[in-house]
Amino acid sequence: MTLIAILLPWLSFMLRGRILTGILCLILQVTLIGWIPAAIWACISLQNAREDRRTRKLIKAMKQNG
Repeated sequence: MTLIAILLPWLSFMLRGRILTGILCLILQVTLIGWIPAAIWACISLQNAREDRRTRKLIKAMKQNG
């Protein structure tokens, strides 16, 4: 998924269900200069999504264990 975020940042957003963000990223990516910021944005967003998922998992485990 990280490779997709670097090569096709807009697709990374689309695959994660963030359609409007993917379209905005595609518009940014169309310009050659915009490709690098779009790739960085997609990678950071992917990392944040992973951290959010990990945090939700920890909170759920803590609630179950009391």
